[in-house]
This record gives sequence, structure tokens and C-alpha cells, in this order.
Amino acid sequence: MKKAVHFGAGNIGRGFIGLLLNRSDYFVNFVDVNDALIDALRERQSYTVELIDDNSEKVVVNNVSGINSKTELDKLQTALIEADLITTAVGPNILPIIAKSLVNSIEYRAEHKIESYLNIIACENTIEGSTKLMNALLPLLSERAQSYVKEWVGFPDSAVDRIVPNQKNDDILWVKVEPFYEWVVDQTKIKGELNIDGVHFTDTLDAYIERKLFTVNTGHTTVAYAGFLKGYPTIKDAMLDESIVKLVEKVLSETGTMLVKKHGFDETLQKEYIVKTIKRFKNPSIIDEVTRVGRSPLRKLSKGDRFIKPMLECESLGLSYDGLVESVLNALKFDCVEDEESVKLQALIKEKGLENTLIEVTGLEKGHPIIQRIIKQA
Repeated sequence: MKKAVHFGAGNIGRGFIGLLLNRSDYFVNFVDVNDALIDALRERQSYTVELIDDNSEKVVVNNVSGINSKTELDKLQTALIEADLITTAVGPNILPIIAKSLVNSIEYRAEHKIESYLNIIACENTIEGSTKLMNALLPLLSERAQSYVKEWVGFPDSAVDRIVPNQKNDDILWVKVEPFYEWVVDQTKIKGELNIDGVHFTDTLDAYIERKLFTVNTGHTTVAYAGFLKGYPTIKDAMLDESIVKLVEKVLSETGTMLVKKHGFDETLQKEYIVKTIKRFKNPSIIDEVTRVGRSPLRKLSKGDRFIKPMLECESLGLSYDGLVESVLNALKFDCVEDEESVKLQALIKEKGLENTLIEVTGLEKGHPIIQRIIKQA
């Protein structure tokens, strides 16, 4: 049986990455600082994933254990040295910390000339997560270890997509996830062979990252901001409002047309992907608060994120984006006192007005066609 080390024993780690690795004949050591999770994993060496839909299928994941990264450093290093694959689901900001945890094991492999390939994949909601992890790790290594990495260690970037709602279960290891998932990996950066059941390997990862970001993320937050303004507490509730569904369909038609034109996706397949995405938002078994999905509006309105970036692409390709403009206007009205960025956004609008706020938040220059369209439609 192959050996994997996965940093992050949370719901994504167990309900998504760990599940797929288990299906591919990996023994998975979960690494975390959560004492209760790690103790339970080590003691039981299995857990249950519930796929929440009308059927609520339950899948038992076996051949797992846990390592406490606070108290079991020697055990962690042994697992890392023996690993065939290392993955993460800890959040992009934690990757530099993970890099420090990898140093000793990589140095050991280099010193003992272990001639076996290792791939390290950051399964995070960020672009080029594995590359970021590599760039954090390399300066910490000796020249010998750096040379070893170049020959034997791959850092394939990936894109992951699975809705895992907020939840509280009686069983600490039980995790509920939606049935749909997508894990895409850049095959051009793999060292040796890597086979994971359910993973899509591609040499055009950027296209898939944008497809996910501008369909799932753009659509999800479109629902959240429209739903918030109408007083709906959850995404499920908002998707019962036909006017919100029509707005989402309009937005995803705009981004879908852009993605087909830019990346050459099959038009029919893209339309099917949109239908599947909207169906995911309507899943009655997933309770997701609009305030959670809509949080951090300053980041979501920035130049490279889910609204402004596709609008820039549409503008350059001569495509319409009225639905996206409406979503941006809804985002600008997201007034959630529990969210720090929302509070800052509302203060900016009050202090500087709509146009100057848009310029500051989006990074677009004064007089840009997109700024003008938003102001005109306001």
C-alpha cells in the first residue's frame, strides 16, 4: 500500500482529499494540531463521509491514522521520509509553516540519496498553491537538498472544488460533503508517476482554474449578495427565489461565453457545467449562510478575483457583462457588521463615494469602461 501524508485533518481533508487517496490505495497519515481529531484518527483508523443529497450515501474511509504536529515531530519526520505523496488542505496562509515542516525530511532524503519520486500537492483555494509551497521551501534547504528536489520532488499545482458546509456532528470524525467534486492537477509538473482515482490530470490547469473560479465562485457569491439584500439567511433559501436564479443564470451565461471564447471549452459541456453548478447551489441538504459565502467583499471585488477579472475579459473580447455589473452592485451593498471587510467597504463608500471606492477596491483607473458601466447601472 502506498503512503500519503496529508496536512490538515479538517472537513476538507477528510471529506475530500483523504477520501480520494483512500480509494487509490493510499494509507493516509493526517497531520494536525487538533488533539481531539488526531487522537480519534489514531485510535479508530477510520471515519465516515456522508454524501448529502436525497440518498445520503455513507462511505467508510479506512487505512488512516493521525500525527500531532505539536507533540510528535519525530513521528511526523518518519512519515514524511516514507511518503510517496504529500498533500495539504490547511489554507494558503499556512503553506510557509508547512514548508518548514518539510525541511528535515527533504534533507534526509538528499543525504541518504533516496531515489524515489515524491509529489507534493497543495490542495488550497489559491492559484499555484504547490508552487508557492515550493518557493517557501527551497530557500530553507541546503544546496544538496535543492538539487535533490529538482530531480526527485514534484510540486504539481492543482484546483479543488467541493462544497463542505459548516457542520456539527455527534461523531467528531463524521463529515458531510456534497456528492460533486473536482480535483484537477497539472500533469506537467509531476515527477515519476501519479495515479489518484477521481483526479483529472491536465496540461492546461489555468483554464480549469478560471472555469471553476468564474463559474462556481462567481455564481456562489452572486447568490449570496442577492440573497443578503432580500433577507434570505442561506444559499438554499435564496435559490428558491426565481429572480435570483435568473440573475445567476445570466451571470454564468456571461462568464461561460467568455470561457468558451478564451480557453476553447466545448460550448455544450460548459452549459452542462453551469446547469450542474446551479443544481449544487439548490441542494436542499446543504445549509450555507449567505453571510459566510459573501464575506470578504474587498478581496472578492479586487482586480484578479471572481467579478472584475471576468468583466475585464468580457470587455476585451467585446462580450456583454450586465449581469456581472448587477452582482458587483449587490456586493457593494453587502453590509454585514460581523465581517470586517464589509464594514471597511461601507465606510469607504460613505467617505469617498461610489466611484472613488470602486477605483480603490478594483484597482481600475478612473474613467475605465467597467467603472463607468457600474456607475451608470447603479
